[in-house]
Amino acid sequence: MGIPDQIIGVESGGNPNATNPDSSAGDLRDAATYITKLPKKEADTAEWQAAIEALMLVATSGGGPTMLARIGIMRALNRHVERVFNPSRKEKHWGRRKLARDR
Repeated sequence: MGIPDQIIGVESGGNPNATNPDSSAGDLRDAATYITKLPKKEADTAEWQAAIEALMLVATSGGGPTMLARIGIMRALNRHVERVFNPSRKEKHWGRRKLARDR
């Protein structure tokens, strides 16, 4: 039984045709399918290994923290993107705050 099948079992009570609008089984199943089709060299990177572990945790814990799996997958997908702080986007709040009574 693979990870996608475990996710279906956890999220839908074992019914592969269940329609639950709040269920994340479809998204997690798509993620598991994507991961299983990765080339071996790419799947062995630390980022993908962490994403796989998070996805397996969700699949085996009976509906565990799906956000953890999402974060792991997004970090693995964006592993080559360098995050740069742009100070021009931040509003500067110089001086004291104005109280409602002082307006």
